[in-house]
Amino acid sequence: MQASDSDSKFPSGNGVKSQRHGIWLALLIPLMLIPFLASAMPPQDQPKPDITSVVKVVNVLATVRNKKGEIVRNLTKDDFALDEDDNPQTIKYFIQENDLPLTIGLLVDTSLSQRRVLVAERTASYSFLDHMLHEDKDRAFVIHFDHEVEMLQDLTTSHKKLEASLELLETPNDDGGNSGGYGHGSHGRGGAGTLLYDAVYLASNEVMKKQQGHKALIILSDGVDRGSKESLESSIEAAQRSDTLVYSILFADHDEHDGGGGGYGGPRIGMGGGGPMGGGPMGGGGPMGGGGGHRRYPQEDRPDGKKVLTQISKETGARMFEVSKKLPIDKVYEQIEEELRSQYSVGYTPEGMDAALGYHKLHLTTKQTDLVVQARDGFYADR
Repeated sequence: MQASDSDSKFPSGNGVKSQRHGIWLALLIPLMLIPFLASAMPPQDQPKPDITSVVKVVNVLATVRNKKGEIVRNLTKDDFALDEDDNPQTIKYFIQENDLPLTIGLLVDTSLSQRRVLVAERTASYSFLDHMLHEDKDRAFVIHFDHEVEMLQDLTTSHKKLEASLELLETPNDDGGNSGGYGHGSHGRGGAGTLLYDAVYLASNEVMKKQQGHKALIILSDGVDRGSKESLESSIEAAQRSDTLVYSILFADHDEHDGGGGGYGGPRIGMGGGGPMGGGPMGGGGPMGGGGGHRRYPQEDRPDGKKVLTQISKETGARMFEVSKKLPIDKVYEQIEEELRSQYSVGYTPEGMDAALGYHKLHLTTKQTDLVVQARDGFYADR
């Protein structure tokens, strides 16, 4: 028996139309969802943001005094105004540096002009470091400089190691030969030479630049440089680039005279005299050794040491102190300690043209016109 048309397994009429509508809907719905799905997915061809291009925060350490010269400790962020290249900046970060970890570098002039003040410098320096440094978090290092620059003690928290390094401070021999100085590879003729600028440059560039946080160098010298490869300007720039304050203590023996012209050694740090830089290719007799060589930067016969130290300290945001009967060295150290534990850290992020590489002028003031702000007057923006 043959099946009739009504018994066919294929639907006809309204049933066919209904099925066709269902097929079209099944095809249209995924097509309609494509734009929404595409917007929800991350684009494959767009570059990711370069997080390395973010400009770093510029921090400015400041000491504020009233008309009497007393340090002011109760200011807030809203009390300050900051300009970069004469453009007002928004202060985003603010803290009082009263008890933050501290890194200190002691740079001691051991040239012949300092021979009669070294004992006082040694005693006062140890008392300062012993009282200033919290052994659980603060660190210090000691460098001496005369006709060479030498690290007597690398960064340490140990008061005993710092005391031992200060005991090594002595002036080089004044015998006109090449045997003077510390350890091996000494340069110059006996005690001739005072590499002040090299000491500041190396301490800033080789040590402080690698450290974070609150940093300060303290120079003990008469401020007269003789024989440095670096200039006054390049040593200041190195300190500025490393965000380091440079305090200066002018301790001059006016009855003494430096050994004069003579030769000089190149800028270097020798680790305890016998380290890798002590007797190697930069040692005596090498391309930078020997006596009587030419100087890269012309120097006056007798530079104004006080003027030099004042410039170094002022341009890095610190101060120069001159030791006298009214202001002995231990009192100088007390004032430096008071400043370091009473400073404000003011921070901002340069934007637009203010983020350009190179040197930028800074001007930090308080809105109270009767207060005086001591802070650096510029910084270098690097990549």
